[in-house]
Amino acid sequence: MATISSRISLCYSTLKSQSPSVISSPSHFLTPKKVCFKPPKQITLNGNAGNSGFMVRVSSSSAAEFSTNIGDILCDVSVFTASGQPVLFKDLWDQNEGVAVVAFLRHFGCFCCWELASALKEAKPKFDSAGVKLIAVGVGTPDKARILAEGVPFPMDSLYADPERKAYDVLGLYYGLGRTFFNPASAKVFSRLDQVKKATENYTIKATPDDVSSVLQQGGMFVFKGKQLLYARKDEGTGDHAPLDDIFDVCCKTPVA
Repeated sequence: MATISSRISLCYSTLKSQSPSVISSPSHFLTPKKVCFKPPKQITLNGNAGNSGFMVRVSSSSAAEFSTNIGDILCDVSVFTASGQPVLFKDLWDQNEGVAVVAFLRHFGCFCCWELASALKEAKPKFDSAGVKLIAVGVGTPDKARILAEGVPFPMDSLYADPERKAYDVLGLYYGLGRTFFNPASAKVFSRLDQVKKATENYTIKATPDDVSSVLQQGGMFVFKGKQLLYARKDEGTGDHAPLDDIFDVCCKTPVA
């Protein structure tokens, strides 16, 4: 098995530019193929009730910076269960009073996301006992999600796939080469190499999305009570995850139905 440092080097070497190009790698990670990098969509809508639009402020890391109806908009975003069934966000938790933590992973082939998934799995009983639903969403197809679920392992009934990054676009989560590889926040992972090593004992790069541009996506952490957004934090860089103790504290301050 490759060392953690060699994995980091491998991931950093897979993308040579942010422009459309032919990517080739000496490793088995990718076969040469042409890819088209997809920037995050700008969501522009009018805020009328019954209409599907608003504008997300992409620089926000606070719930106050999002539109007050962000929960309503996210409701109609479709993702997939790890078994491949389409499901709407509004069906993932009780939209009236239920409290849910939604962790957006970068993609299923990101070793930092395997670390986060491992931490979420270990914390899940604590959240369950507090009546909080813990949900993880990742970029990639359901078959890629299953690779992570089996390898970590992670409960498949709490894992969802967003291959087209629809929810990520709605929430304005960061995207790009600089955020992924060169943001100072990405260096935080080097302080957690022991945790990463433990979480990735069964890691395989086969979980990486076929759409190579997806590896430039960043994640984030959100807490909802019903449709109300209570907490929002966008990952500034790769491996810049929200502390789960902080997330639990937010949930504990929120009465659970």
